[in-house]
Amino acid sequence: MNKPNNSDIIQIHQNAAGYPARLLDLYDPPNSLYIYGDIRLLGFPMIAIVGSRKASHEGIKNAHYFAQALSAKGYLIISGLARGIDGAAHLGALGQKKDQPTIAVCGTGLDNVYPREHQRLAQAIGSSGLLVSELEPGLGPKAWHFPRRNRIIAALALGILVIEAAERSGSLITAKIGLELGREIFAIPGSIHHPLSRGCHQLLQQ
Repeated sequence: MNKPNNSDIIQIHQNAAGYPARLLDLYDPPNSLYIYGDIRLLGFPMIAIVGSRKASHEGIKNAHYFAQALSAKGYLIISGLARGIDGAAHLGALGQKKDQPTIAVCGTGLDNVYPREHQRLAQAIGSSGLLVSELEPGLGPKAWHFPRRNRIIAALALGILVIEAAERSGSLITAKIGLELGREIFAIPGSIHHPLSRGCHQLLQQ
């Protein structure tokens, strides 16, 4: 599969039959979604796996392992296509042959893969899973796009697993939104000396 062309990308409006009802739990649900891939996956039970872009080697291994294990149990893994934990979760869900479904919610238009090094990963996800964005094609990455992407991840998921996170991070914002929406929140503990364990320990403490 090549990079999605505008003609390959489908737009689903909020009042359309294929629009995910779980997004309506948000106070500001997207007016429409742009999707590329298998639209039927939007109705599957999803678990979000999120975490640091600067993840440790152990964090990467954990994200890959839990994504693979949860996929085998019938859950669809959803994440944000970012470096670190997100990318590892998508790869774990795709499986060895990279032909199992996973969903990536993007902080850009679907014809503009970010980060650039995830071009092949996005292609694999589009072939066997689903790429989703509320941003129209042609839009590149902006800082404010990613918190808005995170609220979509939180709303679509039944539960959110945080692998590694600093005390102030987008992953904790995703977990906070999920908690407000009544989603299950999970976190993996780590070393008390590791700064990327602090966010997870904070969640466990709460």
